[in-house]
Amino acid sequence: MTQTKLTLYDRALKVLPPAAMRATTLGIVEAQGSYVIDEEGKRYLDFASGVGVTNVGHNHPRVVEAAKQQMEKMIHVGHNVAYYPSYLELAEKLSHLNGGEHMVYFSNSGAEANEGAIKLAKKVTKRPAVISFKRGFHGRTLGTTTLTASSAAYREDYEGLLPSVYHAEFPYPFRSGLSEEEECARCLKQLQELFQLQVSPQSVAAILVEPVQGEGGYIVPPSRFLQELRQICDKHGILLIFDEIQTGFGRTGKMFAYEYFGVQPDILVLAKGIASGFPLSAIVARRELMEQWPAGTHGGTYGGNPVACAAALATISVLEEEGLANAQQMGRYFKSGLATLQEKFKGIGEVRGLGLMLAMELVDDNGQPDSQTVDALRRYALEQGLILLTCGTDKNVIRFIPPTTVTREEVDQALQIINEGFQQLQS
Repeated sequence: MTQTKLTLYDRALKVLPPAAMRATTLGIVEAQGSYVIDEEGKRYLDFASGVGVTNVGHNHPRVVEAAKQQMEKMIHVGHNVAYYPSYLELAEKLSHLNGGEHMVYFSNSGAEANEGAIKLAKKVTKRPAVISFKRGFHGRTLGTTTLTASSAAYREDYEGLLPSVYHAEFPYPFRSGLSEEEECARCLKQLQELFQLQVSPQSVAAILVEPVQGEGGYIVPPSRFLQELRQICDKHGILLIFDEIQTGFGRTGKMFAYEYFGVQPDILVLAKGIASGFPLSAIVARRELMEQWPAGTHGGTYGGNPVACAAALATISVLEEEGLANAQQMGRYFKSGLATLQEKFKGIGEVRGLGLMLAMELVDDNGQPDSQTVDALRRYALEQGLILLTCGTDKNVIRFIPPTTVTREEVDQALQIINEGFQQLQS
């Protein structure tokens, strides 16, 4: 009697806990460029990019070659033990990309880097409190779970968490129904009330914010909001931290999203797209701050792994030479195509985003979040060979995260599938 071969998903059910929610049950065995291939040989157009990680596409030849060359020389020595070329070259490059006079600390993940950024801010300012924003997402460790305010489910059964964390309002004009100017004023007023009623600004070490909210719904704030945060921080001696874990490395068409807003943070947190899938993150901060972080007050074994750093240098090179320009061009083209769909189909409340960090928010006839249609559309797209992810606190936003190397033909393929999906759902 022939036994049915177990799929990767079947095998996973026996050994992997359900804690990490997964968007699909696919078993992927190969990936190249904008595509992944499952264990049955089916090819999928991947507009998830490993949740914004493979920003220059899967297995970019230059990234693979850089990693191979580094592996042949050295895989690990430990940054607490010795210095090595790729580690220093990447630190120098990141400092240069942020205007120079910056220092860099490498970790493994975005959450770990956010933890380090908060430790740095507390160490330098000698203050206890931190402010982050509603709908913001910063990680799953106990500290970053406290800073996150995009879902109560992330906190359930984990209370109490990090003390002295406060959450402010982040501008969301589409949801509030206000103009950008009115919504910005509302949020800034609430922040001032927070200072007046709950925590003195002289007790606040840092304000942590995503310049474009990721999991919260791909929400782009008015430039004035981030500019006002900069002024507030300067006035009160608060450090401004930008979490660019998802927005960095070409995702928005710029190397870093803060370039759109005319605001530079005191501390920049980076991960995801930094090394095309190798585990790596970075804290980039002004030299005068980093020099106040004494030896032995922070650490980690694998941060700045030689292979990951080599892959990051190659990734940045690809972005500078082709990825950034293509992300801007294809971002405009893709966003225009989504806007055309918005004119054609009811229920697409808003199309928004920068570069290739794009989203469309779906609402029902009463203007309320429509998560059911989003889920149905995502499942239809998957059946047709297009991988999409959702976001938003009500799960009613579809986010589009193609690689910066995406082609016009691939964007057209995605738009066609989405168009057909709406036609079927609304017929």
